Amino acid sequence: MLNISRCASAIPFLMIAVCFAGPGQAAMLDPAEIDASRLLPPPPAAESARAKAEIVELHAIAASSSDALMEAVRRDDADEKSDLFNAALGFDITKLPAANKLLNDVLKEEEISSKAAKAYFHRDRPWIVDASIKTCVPEKPGPAANSYPSGHATVAYSMGVVLAELVPQKAQAILTRSSEFAEHRLVCGVHFRSDIVAGQEFGTVLALRLMEKPAFKAEMDAARAELRSAHYTD
Repeated sequence: MLNISRCASAIPFLMIAVCFAGPGQAAMLDPAEIDASRLLPPPPAAESARAKAEIVELHAIAASSSDALMEAVRRDDADEKSDLFNAALGFDITKLPAANKLLNDVLKEEEISSKAAKAYFHRDRPWIVDASIKTCVPEKPGPAANSYPSGHATVAYSMGVVLAELVPQKAQAILTRSSEFAEHRLVCGVHFRSDIVAGQEFGTVLALRLMEKPAFKAEMDAARAELRSAHYTD
């Protein structure tokens, strides 16, 4: 069984990444290739001017968010799957087995890497820092030192960059959706601005590293052929 508390207490990032990979979760990326301690700057220090400004921003966003926006934000909170890009693509990508498998493999890589990064940086979530911040969904009780980088933002950009390569004519719509999905974490009150920025950077690097791997390239070729056969790309 994976011992989360033991993993989180290990200082070197690579040790954390190995802990979170766990048995039976073979990853295409070696932890050293997606080492957040070497790819991301630290989040703003607690009580710093930047950290305080991020709190102010969250309150301003909450004050200006409509009911319709909050409904969309709640839907996105519950959706970290490939179907989050369906509207941008104009078709249901989950119905294409090769493309869906490819994106699910991105998700597996992201989950391992993001959990390790969160444990390494160990940043408190907004509602822990400021109890007056209301989240779009009930927050889980107990400690929440897993804010940086945003997992949802990492998901959005890791999958988005891969999809933009597969369907280049829809690249701008895909990456616009990545941005929207990430920004919704601010509206939800569950992340700070710097968490979102870090997720964009981390997800983009993860996608680029994956696309260098022969095994992943083969999956991309299969997905591309499937998309062409279905007349969804040139």
